[in-house]
Amino acid sequence: MYPETAYEITTLTPQQPTGHGPMLPHEIPPGVQMVTLPGGIRTLAYTPQQAPPPPPVPVAQPIPTWAKTTALLTPTVGGGVAAAGIGLSYAAPGLIAMSQALWAAVALIAAAAVGVPVLLRLSRTAAGTGRGTTHITQNITASGMFGKANGTINHH
Repeated sequence: MYPETAYEITTLTPQQPTGHGPMLPHEIPPGVQMVTLPGGIRTLAYTPQQAPPPPPVPVAQPIPTWAKTTALLTPTVGGGVAAAGIGLSYAAPGLIAMSQALWAAVALIAAAAVGVPVLLRLSRTAAGTGRGTTHITQNITASGMFGKANGTINHH
Protein backbone atom coordinates (compact mmCIF):
# COMPACT_ATOMS: atom_id res chain seq x y z
CA MET A 1 0.00 0.00 0.00
CA TYR A 2 2.84 2.38 0.82
CA PRO A 3 5.81 2.72 -1.48
CA GLU A 4 9.07 1.05 -0.51
CA THR A 5 11.20 3.15 1.83
CA ALA A 6 14.85 3.01 2.72
CA TYR A 7 14.04 2.60 6.39
CA GLU A 8 11.61 0.63 8.50
CA ILE A 9 8.91 2.35 10.51
CA THR A 10 7.76 0.62 13.66
CA THR A 11 4.93 1.87 15.82
CA LEU A 12 3.67 1.09 19.25
CA THR A 13 0.09 -0.01 19.25
CA PRO A 14 -2.20 0.46 22.23
CA GLN A 15 -2.08 -3.32 22.87
CA GLN A 16 1.67 -3.12 23.71
CA PRO A 17 2.14 -1.44 27.08
CA THR A 18 5.41 0.51 27.39
CA GLY A 19 5.72 0.80 31.13
CA HIS A 20 6.51 4.54 31.12
CA GLY A 21 5.33 7.82 29.51
CA PRO A 22 6.45 9.44 26.26
CA MET A 23 10.16 10.12 25.76
CA LEU A 24 11.52 13.63 26.17
CA PRO A 25 13.41 15.15 23.20
CA HIS A 26 16.81 14.84 24.94
CA GLU A 27 16.16 11.10 25.58
CA ILE A 28 15.81 10.27 21.88
CA PRO A 29 18.98 8.42 20.74
CA PRO A 30 20.90 9.54 17.66
CA GLY A 31 19.56 8.22 14.37
CA VAL A 32 15.97 8.17 15.71
CA GLN A 33 13.44 10.86 14.82
CA MET A 34 9.86 11.64 15.62
CA VAL A 35 7.84 11.06 12.42
CA THR A 36 4.18 11.51 11.57
CA LEU A 37 2.67 8.67 9.58
CA PRO A 38 0.11 9.27 6.80
CA GLY A 39 -2.67 8.24 9.21
CA GLY A 40 -1.68 11.09 11.58
CA ILE A 41 0.01 8.88 14.18
CA ARG A 42 3.26 10.29 15.58
CA THR A 43 5.93 7.74 16.34
CA LEU A 44 9.68 7.26 16.62
CA ALA A 45 11.50 5.82 13.62
CA TYR A 46 15.10 4.95 12.71
CA THR A 47 16.34 7.06 9.86
CA PRO A 48 19.31 6.13 7.71
CA GLN A 49 22.42 8.20 8.13
CA GLN A 50 22.82 10.42 5.12
CA ALA A 51 26.27 10.83 3.74
CA PRO A 52 27.47 14.42 3.83
CA PRO A 53 27.10 16.13 0.48
CA PRO A 54 30.27 16.11 -1.62
CA PRO A 55 32.24 19.35 -1.51
CA PRO A 56 31.33 21.72 -4.30
CA VAL A 57 33.53 21.51 -7.35
CA PRO A 58 35.51 24.73 -7.70
CA VAL A 59 34.45 26.69 -10.73
CA ALA A 60 37.06 28.64 -12.64
CA GLN A 61 36.52 32.36 -12.00
CA PRO A 62 37.03 34.87 -14.79
CA ILE A 63 40.08 37.12 -14.47
CA PRO A 64 39.07 40.58 -13.18
CA THR A 65 39.55 43.55 -15.49
CA TRP A 66 41.89 45.33 -13.07
CA ALA A 67 44.20 42.28 -13.08
CA LYS A 68 44.32 42.23 -16.87
CA THR A 69 45.05 45.95 -16.99
CA THR A 70 47.79 45.63 -14.38
CA ALA A 71 49.33 42.70 -16.23
CA LEU A 72 49.38 44.68 -19.45
CA LEU A 73 50.85 47.80 -17.81
CA THR A 74 53.63 45.98 -15.95
CA PRO A 75 55.97 45.52 -18.96
CA THR A 76 55.28 49.08 -20.09
CA VAL A 77 56.17 50.58 -16.71
CA GLY A 78 59.20 48.32 -16.39
CA GLY A 79 60.39 49.30 -19.86
CA GLY A 80 59.92 52.99 -19.01
CA VAL A 81 61.97 52.64 -15.84
CA ALA A 82 64.70 50.79 -17.76
CA ALA A 83 64.75 53.49 -20.47
CA ALA A 84 64.98 56.20 -17.81
CA GLY A 85 67.90 54.39 -16.20
CA ILE A 86 69.73 54.09 -19.50
CA GLY A 87 69.08 57.76 -20.26
CA LEU A 88 70.42 58.81 -16.88
CA SER A 89 73.52 56.69 -17.35
CA TYR A 90 74.23 58.47 -20.66
CA ALA A 91 73.40 61.88 -19.17
CA ALA A 92 75.38 61.42 -15.95
CA PRO A 93 78.63 63.05 -17.13
CA GLY A 94 76.72 66.07 -18.44
CA LEU A 95 74.67 66.30 -15.23
CA ILE A 96 77.84 66.19 -13.14
CA ALA A 97 79.42 68.96 -15.24
CA MET A 98 76.21 71.00 -15.02
CA SER A 99 76.08 70.66 -11.25
CA GLN A 100 79.71 71.79 -11.00
CA ALA A 101 78.95 74.78 -13.25
CA LEU A 102 75.98 75.68 -11.06
CA TRP A 103 78.15 75.53 -7.93
CA ALA A 104 80.70 77.76 -9.65
CA ALA A 105 77.91 80.23 -10.50
CA VAL A 106 76.73 80.21 -6.89
CA ALA A 107 80.28 80.90 -5.70
CA LEU A 108 80.61 83.77 -8.22
CA ILE A 109 77.34 85.34 -7.06
CA ALA A 110 78.37 85.04 -3.40
CA ALA A 111 81.77 86.60 -4.13
CA ALA A 112 80.10 89.44 -6.07
CA ALA A 113 77.62 90.07 -3.24
CA VAL A 114 80.51 90.54 -0.81
CA GLY A 115 83.19 91.99 -3.11
CA VAL A 116 81.26 94.69 -4.99
CA PRO A 117 80.27 96.72 -1.89
CA VAL A 118 83.84 96.45 -0.56
CA LEU A 119 85.27 97.69 -3.89
CA LEU A 120 82.78 100.56 -4.04
CA ARG A 121 83.68 101.67 -0.53
CA LEU A 122 87.39 101.51 -1.28
CA SER A 123 87.00 103.50 -4.50
CA ARG A 124 84.99 106.25 -2.76
CA THR A 125 87.53 106.75 -0.04
CA ALA A 126 90.45 106.69 -2.50
CA ALA A 127 88.82 109.15 -4.93
CA GLY A 128 87.54 111.55 -2.30
CA THR A 129 90.68 111.95 -0.15
CA GLY A 130 91.25 115.53 -1.38
CA ARG A 131 87.76 116.92 -0.77
CA GLY A 132 86.47 115.26 2.33
CA THR A 133 82.80 114.67 2.87
CA THR A 134 80.02 117.14 2.12
CA HIS A 135 77.34 117.96 4.70
CA ILE A 136 74.15 119.69 3.71
CA THR A 137 71.87 121.26 6.31
CA GLN A 138 68.53 122.77 5.59
CA ASN A 139 66.59 125.14 7.86
CA ILE A 140 62.92 125.64 7.11
CA THR A 141 60.61 128.02 9.00
CA ALA A 142 56.93 128.70 8.53
CA SER A 143 54.41 130.85 10.39
CA GLY A 144 50.91 129.52 10.89
CA MET A 145 49.31 126.38 9.59
CA PHE A 146 49.03 127.50 6.00
CA GLY A 147 51.73 130.16 6.10
CA LYS A 148 54.53 130.51 3.55
CA ALA A 149 57.63 128.47 4.36
CA ASN A 150 61.14 129.91 4.02
CA GLY A 151 64.26 127.85 4.01
CA THR A 152 68.02 128.03 3.69
CA ILE A 153 70.49 125.41 2.52
CA ASN A 154 74.02 125.39 3.90
CA HIS A 155 76.89 123.44 2.39
CA HIS A 156 79.70 122.61 4.77
